[in-house]
Amino acid sequence: MFRKLLAAVGLSVAATSGAVATPPYSPYNSEAANAIYNLLFCDDPAAFKAKPGESSTQWQTVLFSNPADEKLLRELASEAAQEGRIRFLAFSRLRELGLGVQPKILLGVIIEVPLAGGLDTLAAFSEGGIRYVNQSGKLVVIEGVTSFLPRVKHLFAVAVPVVARIGPWDKPRLAPPKLGNVRLTFLVSDGLYFGEGPMSVMQREALAGPIIQEATGLLQAVVAEGTK
Repeated sequence: MFRKLLAAVGLSVAATSGAVATPPYSPYNSEAANAIYNLLFCDDPAAFKAKPGESSTQWQTVLFSNPADEKLLRELASEAAQEGRIRFLAFSRLRELGLGVQPKILLGVIIEVPLAGGLDTLAAFSEGGIRYVNQSGKLVVIEGVTSFLPRVKHLFAVAVPVVARIGPWDKPRLAPPKLGNVRLTFLVSDGLYFGEGPMSVMQREALAGPIIQEATGLLQAVVAEGTK
């Protein structure tokens, strides 16, 4: 079923005529929320560069050095304690340079659920960091909270079988899903993967269902933390 849902998405995109929306997208009324939302997907590396007047961090220096230092890029990509998004960007730079990378290393899981009031987006990354953008545009950021790490690991554990069964998306990221659907996006060492379908179907699907269940539990904990 999961493969069929992916095929359906691909067919619908191929059949679209005329102008096709491309990232960045603006699903929220807040510019800040939109900026955070688009950064989750790491498909605009330039957005991670140091701002004018700011000093570059060590990872920014490695990531954007020209010429690139392959050894340092590989070290950055393989650093388990580093933020998953930064590792994904390092893997992306290696691939951009035509250098091989180990496939299927899961670095981020992003769940998008459109609601009547807007888009709910929950993202978890390999080091344990979490971002939640509420349909209202309000944001919860969790970093370095050890009690959340087991929850993130559980989410990743049920996402790994999906990543093993599908492959990277080779087109620009799609606009946020329509009402009634849920989209699961995966930041993986060899690219950005995703699956999308009706929530009522995906919840019952053998591979997608456990991801949605774990994400729901994680979201409840995130909301509770954010309201403290």
